[in-house]
Amino acid sequence: MSDALRKVDFEKGLVYEGDDSRIIKVMRRAQAGEGIKVAFLGGSITQGSLASTPQKCYAYRTYEWWEKAFPKAQISYWNAGIGGTTSHLGVGRVQEEVLSQKPDFVIVEFSVNDPDRDPHFQETYESLVRRILSAEWKPALMLVHNVRYDDGGNAEEIHRPVGAHYHLPSVSMKPSIYAEVERGTIPKREITPDDLHPNDLGHELVAGVITCFLEKVLAKARDVETGAEEDKDSFLPLPEPMTKSSYETVERMRNYQITPLENKGFTKDDTPQQCIADCFKRGWTATQKGARISFEVEGSNIAVQYRKTIRKPAPVATLYLDGDRENGVILDANFEETWGDCLYLETVLEHGKAGKHLVEIEITQTHEEDKESFYLVSLIAGGRV
Repeated sequence: MSDALRKVDFEKGLVYEGDDSRIIKVMRRAQAGEGIKVAFLGGSITQGSLASTPQKCYAYRTYEWWEKAFPKAQISYWNAGIGGTTSHLGVGRVQEEVLSQKPDFVIVEFSVNDPDRDPHFQETYESLVRRILSAEWKPALMLVHNVRYDDGGNAEEIHRPVGAHYHLPSVSMKPSIYAEVERGTIPKREITPDDLHPNDLGHELVAGVITCFLEKVLAKARDVETGAEEDKDSFLPLPEPMTKSSYETVERMRNYQITPLENKGFTKDDTPQQCIADCFKRGWTATQKGARISFEVEGSNIAVQYRKTIRKPAPVATLYLDGDRENGVILDANFEETWGDCLYLETVLEHGKAGKHLVEIEITQTHEEDKESFYLVSLIAGGRV
């Protein structure tokens, strides 16, 4: 066992015990030999960035815990992590990429992707939580808060109140793993090469915080008498939302889900998508100044997804909402960071007028030496006022 594994007090990672009855229900089914699916939704850490193999990431290690804990059950694994994405995209894609799989146990992890102290992301995070908890088969949900290892920063300030409001079990790397980094007992470079993404050992520690809590729940599940468990109504009703939670019904639309009203100069990309994280597929591309495409969408919240690329220069587009040519939104495909291409999400309407809206996108700037096309990935729209 690594010294780091001995130094971390995994129990300190439990920041809110919440109501574990949904998890117990899933565990009781697994004990009886039923098939169980565990799913993970989050950013690059969930995707497994900087783990040496997909099987070394915290999500897969957590899945392996379920396999070992319930040898009689067929445990299935579903990883819906996409690097550089927030809970805003999470709520837009959760139906298609997670809930469509009907998972029994779900982990959500966006605390190093959502900006700190931003009410917009508290609302999208709550909307995502409510969307999962409202699924008809009542999946169990657990919240995971990762951390930046240079300064201990994350979005717990806005995420933890959501977890508490819905009585959701929540664990954090801040009082557990990061506490030892801050204390100096674990050198940062032993567990992360970039102060954010865990290496294999770091992922093992994150999984340790999660499974430490699951071990406690498992002990309770084993102690529950079958009759009492079956008689208990384990599903708490959803409380009133703490934010407007207007993103609960938004959907992401790619080129096989929405047809442009007009298309002059954009090319539909029908390249097959290899996996969920293969995200620059099934959109539209354009290279020429003046190319334009328009859509009709419905809802009070609208956002567009496009690629910001490190291969610069790249075209710049302008988005016009409902024909307003005076207040266009700039969609600049040139990425200022260097870590890789970004699946960028631009909010163009929030808490607006419910109903149908016209979204027009036009390429307004190109360069002779452009190295990439403009890539429109999707639109996200819906919600209530």
